[in-house]
Amino acid sequence: MNKTKYVLALLAWMLISFNLRAQTAFSIDEAVDYGIKNHANAKNAMVGMQDAELQIKEIKVSGLPQINGQFSYTYNAIVPSQLIDAKNFDPTAADGEVVKFKFGVPWGGQTGISLNQLIFDATWLVGLRAADTYRLMAKLELSKSEVAIAENVKKAYFSALVAEQRATILDLNIERIDSVIFQTEQYYKQGFAEKIDVDRLQVQRNNLVTERQKLSNLISLTYQLLKFQMAFPIDSKITLKEKLNEEDVNRLRTILAEEVNPDNRVEFAQLETNRNLTLLNIERIQKGAYPSVGFAGTFGAGHSNTVFNPFERWFGSSALTLNVRIPIYDSGLRRVQADRQRLNLIKLDNGAELLKESFKLENAQAYTNLKNGFETLEVQKRNMELAQEVLRVSKIKFQQGLGSSLEVVNGESDLKAAQNNYFSALYDVLIAKVDLDKAQGKLIKK
Repeated sequence: MNKTKYVLALLAWMLISFNLRAQTAFSIDEAVDYGIKNHANAKNAMVGMQDAELQIKEIKVSGLPQINGQFSYTYNAIVPSQLIDAKNFDPTAADGEVVKFKFGVPWGGQTGISLNQLIFDATWLVGLRAADTYRLMAKLELSKSEVAIAENVKKAYFSALVAEQRATILDLNIERIDSVIFQTEQYYKQGFAEKIDVDRLQVQRNNLVTERQKLSNLISLTYQLLKFQMAFPIDSKITLKEKLNEEDVNRLRTILAEEVNPDNRVEFAQLETNRNLTLLNIERIQKGAYPSVGFAGTFGAGHSNTVFNPFERWFGSSALTLNVRIPIYDSGLRRVQADRQRLNLIKLDNGAELLKESFKLENAQAYTNLKNGFETLEVQKRNMELAQEVLRVSKIKFQQGLGSSLEVVNGESDLKAAQNNYFSALYDVLIAKVDLDKAQGKLIKK
Protein backbone atom coordinates (compact mmCIF):
# COMPACT_ATOMS: atom_id res chain seq x y z
CA MET A 1 0.00 0.00 0.00
CA ASN A 2 2.79 2.40 0.91
CA LYS A 3 4.57 1.55 -2.36
CA THR A 4 1.39 2.36 -4.33
CA LYS A 5 1.06 5.72 -2.58
CA TYR A 6 4.69 6.48 -3.35
CA VAL A 7 4.23 5.68 -7.06
CA LEU A 8 1.07 7.83 -7.26
CA ALA A 9 2.81 10.74 -5.55
CA LEU A 10 5.76 10.43 -7.93
CA LEU A 11 3.46 10.43 -10.97
CA ALA A 12 1.58 13.47 -9.65
CA TRP A 13 4.85 15.32 -9.11
CA MET A 14 6.03 14.45 -12.62
CA LEU A 15 2.73 15.65 -14.10
CA ILE A 16 2.92 18.95 -12.24
CA SER A 17 6.54 19.44 -13.28
CA PHE A 18 5.64 18.69 -16.92
CA ASN A 19 2.80 21.19 -16.87
CA LEU A 20 5.05 23.85 -15.39
CA ARG A 21 7.72 23.24 -18.01
CA ALA A 22 5.16 22.97 -20.84
CA GLN A 23 3.63 26.34 -20.03
CA THR A 24 5.20 29.14 -22.09
CA ALA A 25 2.52 31.88 -21.98
CA PHE A 26 2.06 33.68 -18.68
CA SER A 27 -0.14 36.38 -17.23
CA ILE A 28 1.56 38.56 -14.65
CA ASP A 29 -0.01 36.62 -11.76
CA GLU A 30 0.98 33.31 -13.34
CA ALA A 31 4.54 34.57 -13.79
CA VAL A 32 4.70 35.55 -10.13
CA ASP A 33 3.25 32.20 -9.06
CA TYR A 34 5.75 30.33 -11.25
CA GLY A 35 8.65 32.31 -9.79
CA ILE A 36 7.51 31.67 -6.22
CA LYS A 37 7.33 27.92 -6.90
CA ASN A 38 10.62 27.61 -8.76
CA HIS A 39 13.03 30.36 -7.68
CA ALA A 40 16.08 29.17 -5.75
CA ASN A 41 15.50 31.71 -2.97
CA ALA A 42 12.00 30.39 -2.37
CA LYS A 43 13.28 26.82 -2.43
CA ASN A 44 15.97 27.71 0.09
CA ALA A 45 13.33 29.32 2.31
CA MET A 46 11.34 26.08 2.11
CA VAL A 47 14.46 24.20 3.14
CA GLY A 48 14.76 26.68 6.01
CA MET A 49 11.25 25.71 7.16
CA GLN A 50 12.24 22.05 7.10
CA ASP A 51 15.38 22.90 9.06
CA ALA A 52 13.26 24.76 11.63
CA GLU A 53 11.15 21.63 12.11
CA LEU A 54 14.31 19.59 12.61
CA GLN A 55 15.58 22.11 15.17
CA ILE A 56 12.30 21.77 17.05
CA LYS A 57 12.59 18.00 16.89
CA GLU A 58 16.19 18.23 18.09
CA ILE A 59 15.06 20.14 21.18
CA LYS A 60 12.29 17.62 21.88
CA VAL A 61 14.44 14.49 21.55
CA SER A 62 17.18 15.97 23.75
CA GLY A 63 14.84 15.39 26.70
CA LEU A 64 13.94 11.82 25.76
CA PRO A 65 15.80 8.69 26.92
CA GLN A 66 19.38 8.38 25.68
CA ILE A 67 20.79 4.85 25.60
CA ASN A 68 24.46 4.14 24.94
CA GLY A 69 26.53 0.99 24.92
CA GLN A 70 30.29 0.63 25.33
CA PHE A 71 32.94 -2.06 25.14
CA SER A 72 36.69 -1.91 25.70
CA TYR A 73 39.43 -4.51 26.04
CA THR A 74 42.87 -3.46 27.27
CA TYR A 75 46.32 -5.02 27.39
CA ASN A 76 48.48 -3.43 30.07
CA ALA A 77 51.93 -3.97 28.59
CA ILE A 78 53.50 -2.66 31.79
CA VAL A 79 51.37 -3.22 34.86
CA PRO A 80 51.65 -0.21 37.18
CA SER A 81 53.66 -0.80 40.38
CA GLN A 82 53.71 1.02 43.69
CA LEU A 83 55.88 0.93 46.81
CA ILE A 84 54.22 0.23 50.17
CA ASP A 85 55.71 0.40 53.67
CA ALA A 86 56.84 -3.13 54.58
CA LYS A 87 55.60 -2.70 58.17
CA ASN A 88 52.03 -3.06 56.79
CA PHE A 89 52.82 -6.73 56.19
CA ASP A 90 55.69 -7.40 58.60
CA PRO A 91 55.76 -5.45 61.89
CA THR A 92 59.37 -6.58 62.39
CA ALA A 93 60.51 -4.99 59.16
CA ALA A 94 63.18 -2.31 59.42
CA ASP A 95 62.20 1.30 59.29
CA GLY A 96 62.13 2.59 55.74
CA GLU A 97 61.88 -0.85 54.21
CA VAL A 98 59.37 -0.98 51.36
CA VAL A 99 57.67 -3.69 49.34
CA LYS A 100 56.97 -3.38 45.61
CA PHE A 101 53.47 -4.35 44.51
CA LYS A 102 51.90 -4.53 41.06
CA PHE A 103 48.37 -3.16 40.97
CA GLY A 104 46.34 -4.88 38.28
CA VAL A 105 46.78 -7.63 35.75
CA PRO A 106 47.90 -7.49 32.10
CA TRP A 107 44.48 -8.11 30.63
CA GLY A 108 41.30 -6.19 31.39
CA GLY A 109 37.98 -5.23 29.82
CA GLN A 110 34.81 -3.26 30.34
CA THR A 111 31.38 -3.57 28.75
CA GLY A 112 28.00 -2.19 29.57
CA ILE A 113 24.92 -0.21 28.64
CA SER A 114 23.72 3.06 30.10
CA LEU A 115 20.40 4.91 30.15
CA ASN A 116 20.01 8.63 30.76
CA GLN A 117 16.63 10.30 31.11
CA LEU A 118 15.87 13.95 31.77
CA ILE A 119 13.14 14.25 34.42
CA PHE A 120 12.88 18.01 34.83
CA ASP A 121 14.70 20.97 33.26
CA ALA A 122 12.96 24.34 33.13
CA THR A 123 15.18 25.59 30.28
CA TRP A 124 14.18 22.57 28.16
CA LEU A 125 10.50 23.36 28.74
CA VAL A 126 11.09 26.93 27.53
CA GLY A 127 12.71 25.52 24.40
CA LEU A 128 9.60 23.44 23.74
CA ARG A 129 7.41 26.52 24.09
CA ALA A 130 9.57 28.32 21.51
CA ALA A 131 8.70 25.75 18.82
CA ASP A 132 5.83 27.77 17.33
CA THR A 133 7.99 30.87 17.24
CA TYR A 134 10.70 29.02 15.32
CA ARG A 135 8.09 27.84 12.81
CA LEU A 136 6.75 31.36 12.40
CA MET A 137 10.24 32.77 11.84
CA ALA A 138 10.92 30.26 9.06
CA LYS A 139 7.51 30.93 7.50
CA LEU A 140 8.15 34.68 7.54
CA GLU A 141 11.49 34.17 5.83
CA LEU A 142 9.63 32.31 3.09
CA SER A 143 7.12 35.17 2.81
CA LYS A 144 9.95 37.68 2.56
CA SER A 145 11.49 35.69 -0.29
CA GLU A 146 8.13 35.51 -2.04
CA VAL A 147 7.65 39.27 -1.82
CA ALA A 148 11.10 39.92 -3.28
CA ILE A 149 10.44 37.44 -6.10
CA ALA A 150 7.03 38.99 -6.84
CA GLU A 151 8.55 42.49 -6.97
CA ASN A 152 11.34 41.47 -9.34
CA VAL A 153 9.06 39.42 -11.60
CA LYS A 154 6.44 42.18 -11.89
CA LYS A 155 9.01 44.83 -12.72
CA ALA A 156 10.64 42.60 -15.33
CA TYR A 157 7.22 41.70 -16.75
CA PHE A 158 6.22 45.37 -17.09
CA SER A 159 9.58 46.15 -18.67
CA ALA A 160 8.94 43.49 -21.32
CA LEU A 161 5.36 44.74 -21.87
CA VAL A 162 6.45 48.33 -22.41
CA ALA A 163 9.27 47.27 -24.71
CA GLU A 164 6.83 45.17 -26.76
CA GLN A 165 4.44 48.09 -27.12
CA ARG A 166 7.29 50.38 -28.11
CA ALA A 167 8.23 47.87 -30.80
CA THR A 168 4.64 47.81 -32.10
CA ILE A 169 4.55 51.60 -32.36
CA LEU A 170 7.99 51.67 -33.97
CA ASP A 171 6.85 49.15 -36.58
CA LEU A 172 3.91 51.43 -37.39
CA ASN A 173 6.31 54.36 -37.73
CA ILE A 174 8.43 52.37 -40.21
CA GLU A 175 5.32 51.43 -42.20
CA ARG A 176 4.22 55.07 -42.24
CA ILE A 177 7.55 56.41 -43.42
CA ASP A 178 7.72 53.65 -46.06
CA SER A 179 4.44 54.98 -47.41
CA VAL A 180 5.81 58.55 -47.42
CA ILE A 181 9.00 57.41 -49.17
CA PHE A 182 6.98 55.62 -51.84
CA GLN A 183 4.85 58.70 -52.48
CA THR A 184 7.92 60.95 -52.54
CA GLU A 185 9.66 58.66 -55.03
CA GLN A 186 6.61 58.91 -57.27
CA TYR A 187 6.65 62.72 -56.97
CA TYR A 188 10.37 62.66 -57.79
CA LYS A 189 9.77 60.61 -60.91
CA GLN A 190 7.09 63.10 -61.96
CA GLY A 191 9.36 66.05 -61.23
CA PHE A 192 7.42 67.35 -58.24
CA ALA A 193 10.13 66.48 -55.66
CA GLU A 194 13.88 66.48 -55.46
CA LYS A 195 16.24 63.58 -54.89
CA ILE A 196 17.29 65.13 -51.58
CA ASP A 197 13.71 64.78 -50.35
CA VAL A 198 13.83 61.04 -50.93
CA ASP A 199 17.29 60.81 -49.34
CA ARG A 200 16.21 62.67 -46.22
CA LEU A 201 13.27 60.35 -45.71
CA GLN A 202 15.46 57.31 -46.39
CA VAL A 203 17.94 58.49 -43.74
CA GLN A 204 15.06 58.82 -41.29
CA ARG A 205 13.88 55.31 -42.18
CA ASN A 206 17.38 53.92 -41.68
CA ASN A 207 17.47 55.52 -38.24
CA LEU A 208 14.11 53.95 -37.38
CA VAL A 209 15.25 50.52 -38.58
CA THR A 210 18.43 50.83 -36.53
CA GLU A 211 16.43 51.82 -33.46
CA ARG A 212 14.06 48.90 -34.10
CA GLN A 213 17.00 46.48 -34.15
CA LYS A 214 18.33 47.95 -30.92
CA LEU A 215 14.87 47.64 -29.42
CA SER A 216 14.70 43.99 -30.53
CA ASN A 217 17.95 43.35 -28.69
CA LEU A 218 16.52 45.16 -25.65
CA ILE A 219 13.35 43.08 -25.79
CA SER A 220 15.43 39.91 -25.89
CA LEU A 221 17.33 41.12 -22.85
CA THR A 222 14.13 41.99 -20.95
CA TYR A 223 12.77 38.53 -21.65
CA GLN A 224 16.01 37.00 -20.41
CA LEU A 225 15.70 39.06 -17.24
CA LEU A 226 12.07 38.02 -16.80
CA LYS A 227 12.94 34.34 -17.21
CA PHE A 228 15.80 34.73 -14.73
CA GLN A 229 13.52 36.35 -12.14
CA MET A 230 10.93 33.60 -12.70
CA ALA A 231 13.57 30.82 -12.62
CA PHE A 232 12.26 29.82 -16.04
CA PRO A 233 14.71 27.99 -18.35
CA ILE A 234 16.74 30.71 -20.06
CA ASP A 235 16.92 28.83 -23.36
CA SER A 236 13.14 28.28 -23.52
CA LYS A 237 10.68 30.58 -25.23
CA ILE A 238 8.22 32.61 -23.20
CA THR A 239 5.29 34.82 -24.20
CA LEU A 240 3.17 37.31 -22.30
CA LYS A 241 -0.59 37.01 -21.99
CA GLU A 242 -1.02 40.57 -20.73
CA LYS A 243 -1.39 43.58 -22.99
CA LEU A 244 -1.06 47.21 -22.01
CA ASN A 245 -4.24 49.17 -22.67
CA GLU A 246 -5.33 52.63 -21.71
CA GLU A 247 -8.23 51.41 -19.57
CA ASP A 248 -5.95 49.42 -17.27
CA VAL A 249 -3.56 52.35 -16.96
CA ASN A 250 -6.39 54.82 -16.27
CA ARG A 251 -7.74 52.49 -13.60
CA LEU A 252 -4.59 53.14 -11.63
CA ARG A 253 -5.59 56.80 -11.42
CA THR A 254 -8.39 55.87 -9.02
CA ILE A 255 -5.93 54.65 -6.39
CA LEU A 256 -6.27 56.74 -3.25
CA ALA A 257 -3.64 57.43 -0.63
CA GLU A 258 -3.95 55.24 2.45
CA GLU A 259 -2.00 54.63 5.62
CA VAL A 260 0.31 51.65 5.89
CA ASN A 261 -0.67 48.90 8.29
CA PRO A 262 2.64 47.59 9.70
CA ASP A 263 1.01 44.21 10.29
CA ASN A 264 0.82 43.78 6.49
CA ARG A 265 4.61 44.03 6.16
CA VAL A 266 6.64 40.86 6.59
CA GLU A 267 9.63 42.86 7.87
CA PHE A 268 7.57 44.08 10.85
CA ALA A 269 6.31 40.57 11.57
CA GLN A 270 9.91 39.31 11.55
CA LEU A 271 10.93 41.98 14.05
CA GLU A 272 8.01 41.09 16.33
CA THR A 273 8.95 37.42 16.12
CA ASN A 274 12.55 38.27 17.02
CA ARG A 275 11.20 40.16 20.02
CA ASN A 276 9.23 37.11 21.15
CA LEU A 277 12.32 34.93 20.77
CA THR A 278 14.31 37.40 22.89
CA LEU A 279 11.67 37.27 25.63
CA LEU A 280 11.82 33.48 25.58
CA ASN A 281 15.60 33.64 25.75
CA ILE A 282 15.38 35.87 28.85
CA GLU A 283 13.02 33.35 30.44
CA ARG A 284 15.38 30.51 29.55
CA ILE A 285 18.30 32.30 31.20
CA GLN A 286 16.29 33.07 34.33
CA LYS A 287 15.05 29.50 34.66
CA GLY A 288 18.60 28.30 34.52
CA ALA A 289 18.56 29.00 38.27
CA TYR A 290 15.99 26.22 38.77
CA PRO A 291 17.18 22.75 39.81
CA SER A 292 17.31 20.10 37.12
CA VAL A 293 16.63 16.43 37.73
CA GLY A 294 17.80 13.46 35.71
CA PHE A 295 18.03 9.70 36.00
CA ALA A 296 20.90 7.46 34.96
CA GLY A 297 21.07 3.69 34.99
CA THR A 298 24.03 1.48 34.05
CA PHE A 299 24.45 -2.24 33.72
CA GLY A 300 27.75 -3.79 32.78
CA ALA A 301 30.63 -6.08 33.57
CA GLY A 302 34.37 -5.84 34.17
CA HIS A 303 37.05 -8.33 33.22
CA SER A 304 40.50 -9.01 34.67
CA ASN A 305 42.87 -11.82 33.78
CA THR A 306 46.56 -12.60 33.95
CA VAL A 307 46.42 -14.22 30.51
CA PHE A 308 44.57 -13.42 27.33
CA ASN A 309 41.19 -15.04 27.64
CA PRO A 310 38.27 -12.66 27.09
CA PHE A 311 35.72 -15.42 27.69
CA GLU A 312 36.11 -15.82 31.43
CA ARG A 313 36.40 -13.82 34.64
CA TRP A 314 33.72 -11.26 33.89
CA PHE A 315 32.12 -9.68 36.95
CA GLY A 316 28.77 -7.93 36.65
CA SER A 317 27.91 -4.50 38.01
CA SER A 318 24.94 -2.11 37.89
CA ALA A 319 23.94 1.27 39.29
CA LEU A 320 20.86 3.48 39.41
CA THR A 321 21.49 7.17 39.92
CA LEU A 322 19.22 10.12 40.54
CA ASN A 323 21.03 13.30 39.54
CA VAL A 324 19.85 16.59 41.01
CA ARG A 325 21.69 19.70 39.92
CA ILE A 326 21.06 22.69 42.18
CA PRO A 327 22.55 26.01 41.01
CA ILE A 328 23.75 27.91 44.06
CA TYR A 329 25.95 30.79 42.96
CA ASP A 330 27.03 31.86 39.46
CA SER A 331 28.76 35.16 40.29
CA GLY A 332 25.91 37.10 38.63
CA LEU A 333 26.41 35.47 35.19
CA ARG A 334 22.69 34.86 34.56
CA ARG A 335 21.79 38.40 35.59
CA VAL A 336 24.33 39.85 33.15
CA GLN A 337 23.09 37.57 30.36
CA ALA A 338 19.46 38.55 31.01
CA ASP A 339 20.37 42.26 31.10
CA ARG A 340 22.07 41.96 27.73
CA GLN A 341 18.94 40.39 26.28
CA ARG A 342 16.86 43.24 27.73
CA LEU A 343 19.12 45.68 25.91
CA ASN A 344 18.36 43.74 22.73
CA LEU A 345 14.66 44.26 23.49
CA ILE A 346 15.21 48.01 23.64
CA LYS A 347 17.05 47.90 20.32
CA LEU A 348 14.24 45.86 18.76
CA ASP A 349 11.62 48.31 20.06
CA ASN A 350 13.59 51.24 18.66
CA GLY A 351 13.94 49.35 15.39
CA ALA A 352 10.17 48.79 15.29
CA GLU A 353 9.50 52.51 15.55
CA LEU A 354 12.07 53.24 12.87
CA LEU A 355 10.58 50.54 10.66
CA LYS A 356 7.09 52.02 10.99
CA GLU A 357 8.39 55.43 9.93
CA SER A 358 10.26 53.90 7.01
CA PHE A 359 7.03 52.19 5.90
CA LYS A 360 5.26 55.55 5.93
CA LEU A 361 8.08 57.12 3.92
CA GLU A 362 8.09 54.29 1.36
CA ASN A 363 4.33 54.58 1.01
CA ALA A 364 4.44 58.36 0.58
CA GLN A 365 7.28 58.17 -1.93
CA ALA A 366 5.56 55.46 -3.98
CA TYR A 367 2.24 57.33 -4.01
CA THR A 368 3.97 60.59 -4.94
CA ASN A 369 5.89 58.83 -7.71
CA LEU A 370 2.61 57.38 -8.97
CA LYS A 371 0.94 60.80 -9.03
CA ASN A 372 3.93 62.44 -10.65
CA GLY A 373 4.12 59.58 -13.11
CA PHE A 374 0.54 60.13 -14.20
CA GLU A 375 1.09 63.86 -14.57
CA THR A 376 4.16 63.20 -16.71
CA LEU A 377 2.29 60.51 -18.64
CA GLU A 378 -0.56 62.91 -19.39
CA VAL A 379 1.86 65.58 -20.63
CA GLN A 380 3.75 63.08 -22.77
CA LYS A 381 0.49 61.72 -24.16
CA ARG A 382 -0.53 65.23 -25.25
CA ASN A 383 2.94 65.81 -26.69
CA MET A 384 2.67 62.56 -28.64
CA GLU A 385 -0.75 63.57 -29.99
CA LEU A 386 0.58 67.01 -30.94
CA ALA A 387 3.60 65.45 -32.63
CA GLN A 388 1.29 63.16 -34.60
CA GLU A 389 -0.78 66.14 -35.69
CA VAL A 390 2.32 68.14 -36.67
CA LEU A 391 3.57 65.18 -38.70
CA ARG A 392 0.18 64.78 -40.39
CA VAL A 393 0.07 68.44 -41.37
CA SER A 394 3.71 68.36 -42.53
CA LYS A 395 2.95 65.40 -44.80
CA ILE A 396 -0.10 67.15 -46.28
CA LYS A 397 1.90 70.33 -46.93
CA PHE A 398 4.69 68.31 -48.53
CA GLN A 399 2.25 66.39 -50.72
CA GLN A 400 0.69 69.67 -51.83
CA GLY A 401 4.05 71.27 -52.53
CA LEU A 402 3.69 73.79 -49.71
CA GLY A 403 6.35 72.28 -47.46
CA SER A 404 9.65 70.44 -47.64
CA SER A 405 10.64 66.91 -46.80
CA LEU A 406 12.74 68.39 -44.00
CA GLU A 407 9.54 69.25 -42.15
CA VAL A 408 8.39 65.66 -42.52
CA VAL A 409 11.73 64.35 -41.25
CA ASN A 410 11.64 66.73 -38.29
CA GLY A 411 8.07 65.69 -37.60
CA GLU A 412 9.08 62.02 -37.59
CA SER A 413 11.95 62.76 -35.21
CA ASP A 414 9.71 64.76 -32.87
CA LEU A 415 7.09 62.01 -32.87
CA LYS A 416 9.70 59.35 -32.12
CA ALA A 417 11.04 61.42 -29.21
CA ALA A 418 7.52 62.01 -27.89
CA GLN A 419 6.75 58.30 -28.12
CA ASN A 420 9.94 57.38 -26.26
CA ASN A 421 9.09 59.88 -23.53
CA TYR A 422 5.56 58.50 -23.32
CA PHE A 423 6.70 54.91 -22.87
CA SER A 424 9.32 55.97 -20.36
CA ALA A 425 6.59 57.72 -18.35
CA LEU A 426 4.33 54.68 -18.70
CA TYR A 427 7.05 52.41 -17.34
CA ASP A 428 7.59 54.79 -14.39
CA VAL A 429 3.87 54.62 -13.58
CA LEU A 430 3.82 50.82 -13.60
CA ILE A 431 6.95 50.58 -11.45
CA ALA A 432 5.50 53.13 -9.01
CA LYS A 433 2.39 50.94 -8.68
CA VAL A 434 4.57 47.93 -7.85
CA ASP A 435 6.45 49.98 -5.26
CA LEU A 436 3.16 51.21 -3.77
CA ASP A 437 1.82 47.66 -3.47
CA LYS A 438 5.05 46.60 -1.79
CA ALA A 439 4.93 49.54 0.63
CA GLN A 440 1.36 48.65 1.62
CA GLY A 441 2.06 44.92 1.87
CA LYS A 442 -0.25 44.08 -1.03
CA LEU A 443 2.29 42.85 -3.56
CA ILE A 444 1.15 39.23 -3.31
CA LYS A 445 -2.54 38.45 -3.54
CA LYS A 446 -3.63 36.36 -0.57
